Amino acid sequence: MPRGRSTFTKRQKEQARQQKARDKAERKSQSKQEKPEGSVDEMDELREMREAAEAQAALFRIGSDEPGPTEFATPHDRKGIDS
Repeated sequence: MPRGRSTFTKRQKEQARQQKARDKAERKSQSKQEKPEGSVDEMDELREMREAAEAQAALFRIGSDEPGPTEFATPHDRKGIDS
């Protein structure tokens, strides 16, 4: 039995959609493979810079009467308040 014109166009559209999805998945996997190499080194470098800055800031806070930024209480640090 011959298929109608609408069935044919629906099938063509579905095949095109599936091909686009495959292409998109392939591009995504390629970008994931390329991306981590550079970003890992940058993250390590930023982490080291932050640690060095924190160490330097700690030297300036030695003997200071004022609390440092890590000594301030946050809403989650309050004691005696039951949730």
